[in-house]
Amino acid sequence: MSGIIGACYLDGRPVEQQLAQMVDTLAHRGPDGADIWIDGSVGLGHRMLWTTPESLIEKLPLVNRAGDIVITSDCRIDNREELIAALQLNDRSCEQVTDSELILRAYEKWDEECAEHLLGDFAFAIWDKRKQRLFCARDHMGVKPFYYYHQPGKLFAFGSEIKALLCLEEVPRRLNEVRIADYLNLMLEDKVITSYQDILRLPPAHSMVVNLQEIQTKCYWSLDPNRGIKLDSDAAYAEEFRRIFTEAVRCRLRSAFPIASQLSGGLDSSAVTCVARDILTTKDINQTKLHTISTIFDKIIQCDERPFINAVLEQGGLIPHYIHGDEVGPLSSLEEVFKYEDEGFLGPSHFYPWISNRAANKLGMRIVLDGLDGDTTVCHGTSRITELARQGDWKTCINEVKAFSPHFDVSPYAAFQNYALPYLKEFATNFRWFGFFQGVQLIHKHFGTSRKNLILNHGIKPSLKQIQQFWQRKNQKLTNTSVSHNPLVKSSFAKHISLDERIQRLDVSNDQPLTTREQHWLSLTQGVLSYVLERSDYCAANFCLEVRHPFMDKRLIEFCLALPAEQKLSNGFGRMVMRRALDGILPEKVQWRGGKADLSPNFDDGFLNRDRALLDEVMSNQIKHLEKYIDSDFLQAAYQRMRSDKEVRDEDITPAWQAVMLALWFDSKKVTP
Repeated sequence: MSGIIGACYLDGRPVEQQLAQMVDTLAHRGPDGADIWIDGSVGLGHRMLWTTPESLIEKLPLVNRAGDIVITSDCRIDNREELIAALQLNDRSCEQVTDSELILRAYEKWDEECAEHLLGDFAFAIWDKRKQRLFCARDHMGVKPFYYYHQPGKLFAFGSEIKALLCLEEVPRRLNEVRIADYLNLMLEDKVITSYQDILRLPPAHSMVVNLQEIQTKCYWSLDPNRGIKLDSDAAYAEEFRRIFTEAVRCRLRSAFPIASQLSGGLDSSAVTCVARDILTTKDINQTKLHTISTIFDKIIQCDERPFINAVLEQGGLIPHYIHGDEVGPLSSLEEVFKYEDEGFLGPSHFYPWISNRAANKLGMRIVLDGLDGDTTVCHGTSRITELARQGDWKTCINEVKAFSPHFDVSPYAAFQNYALPYLKEFATNFRWFGFFQGVQLIHKHFGTSRKNLILNHGIKPSLKQIQQFWQRKNQKLTNTSVSHNPLVKSSFAKHISLDERIQRLDVSNDQPLTTREQHWLSLTQGVLSYVLERSDYCAANFCLEVRHPFMDKRLIEFCLALPAEQKLSNGFGRMVMRRALDGILPEKVQWRGGKADLSPNFDDGFLNRDRALLDEVMSNQIKHLEKYIDSDFLQAAYQRMRSDKEVRDEDITPAWQAVMLALWFDSKKVTP
C-alpha cells in the first residue's frame, strides 16, 4: 500500500507547489516517507508504506540510470524471479531489487507492453522524457486504484484517491449525476466514471498513454470465456487448484512485518487463513504465527459464526483476535468514514471492514489477508442446474437440486422452480417433444407435480404463444420491451439523463447465459467487482494497512473460469473443486458446510434500532436535499412501513439505506445537487 500522485501541464506551465498538497492529502496511505520529483511541467509524487522486505530500501519516485525515465507506483509484484531472470538483473541479490525497479526495467525492455509481463497488484505512472509521454497502468482486477483528470491541451493529473485530484484548483468539484442515478438504480457497472464529473478511473487491466495531443487507453488482458481445461479426474483438478491457490496465498505473504488474516468462519476466509498458516509455519519462513481477526455477535446470535471460527482456531498455529459486530450500527463512525471515503456509495456491510481494519491497526499490523469474493472466483456453480435443464439432462438436474436445496433452507421444488422449471417450455417452443415429455415425467416422479398442469403451462400455452408471436412479427414490427428504472429514482430525473436507455446498455442481467462458464465470466467482469475492490483499498488505507486478496490472483481466476461445470457444483455443493483441494487443510466442519450466516438481521437491528436517532434525523431533515433525484413519496412510504411493520422487507430497507447514505455523503462533502 502506497499513495501515488502526479501532474503534467500539457501547455508547458511549470509544476509548482500543488504536488506537495496532493502528497500531504494522502499521508494516511504512507507514514514511512514522502517525496516529489519535478522536471519543468511534469511532476510525480509518492507516499510510502513499508510492507515487503524490499520496500524498506525503496525510494520513490525512482529515476533510471540515464535520468530520462521516472516511475511512481503502488505495487506488489508477484512474479519477481521470472522478471529478474528475463531482465537479467544479476548484479545483486533478489532482495535488493525493488518491485518498482522491476516495473521500470520492464518498461525499458517492453515499452507499452510491459504490463502484460507483470503479475500482482499495481497502479503506476512512468514519465518518459525521451518520448515526452506519460505511461500508466492498473492491475488485472483493479485491486489498486487509479483516478485521473484530463483537460485537453492543459492538464493531466492522477492519484490513488480522488481527494488528491481535488487539491488542484483546475479540477472542478462538479457532481456526476449519471453516477448518482447508477447508484440509486443499484447498477455500478460503469468502470470509468466516478461521483465527480470529469474525474475518471483507469479500468482494470488497462494501460494509458498521455502525450501533448491525446490520451490513448488499451486493454492489455481479458478473461477468455471460451477457454476450457480437461484433466483426468476430480483428484487432478483438486491437486491443480491446491497448487495455484497455495501460490496465490504464498506470494501475498511477502512481508517485513506480522500479518493478520480476516477469519469469518466462511469457506473463503478459512481457506486463506489455513493455507497461510501452513505456509508460515514451515521452516522457510521466519514468522511462525498468523494473527486472525474475527467478527463475533453476542446479541444477534443468528449472525454468530464462532463454531466455524473455533474449528479453524483449534487446529493451532494462529493468534486470534475478536471484534464485536453487534455493538455498532451501519451509520456509526460515518463522520470518520467520509474523511477517507471519496464516494458515498457504500454497501450495508461497509462497517465490518472498518471496525476490523481499525482493530488490525491497533494491533500494529500493516498487512491483512482477505477472502473477498472467493464466491465469485471459484463459483458456486448454481447455473449448472439451469445448464443441465437446458441440455435436457433432467435426471442429473433434479438430483443436484435435491442435494443443493437443504444447504439454503429451501424446498427442492422451490429451488427447481427457480433454476430449472422455466426452461422446460424451451423444449416445447423448439418442438423438442421427446425432451419435453421426459422432463414432465421426471418432474412428476420426483416432485409430485401434476403432469397435466406441466403440459398445459409449459408446453401447450408457450407453443401457442410462439405461433401467435410469429404471425405478429409477420404483420407488424414489434418494439423492444421497455426497461423500468428503480422506483426510488424520480421519473423526471431518470428521463433527464435517459436512465432507462442507459440500463439497456449496461445491465447484462437481461441476457440469459447459456452455460455455467458464461455466467461465471459475467460475474468476474462486472463493474461492481472493481468498485468493491476500490472501496476495500480506501478502507484499509485509512488505517495504514495493505489488504491482499488471494482470490483476485489472475492465475487462480483463469483456472477457475476454465473448469468444467461439475467442478463448480457437484452433489449439491458449490465450489466443489476447492472443497476437495483443501481436504486435510480445512477442518471438515468448514470444508463441508453448505451456506453461511445471514448478516442482514444485524444490519436491520443496527439501522433501525442502534442508529435510529440518526436515521430519523436524516429522513426528517436531510432527505429533502435529494428531491431532484429521488421519489420522495416512494421513499417515505417505505420508511413508514419500516417503522410500523414487525417484519422488515428488503424492498423497504434498501431504498432507505441508499437515500440516507447519499444524503449523509452530500452533507459531509458539502455537495450541492
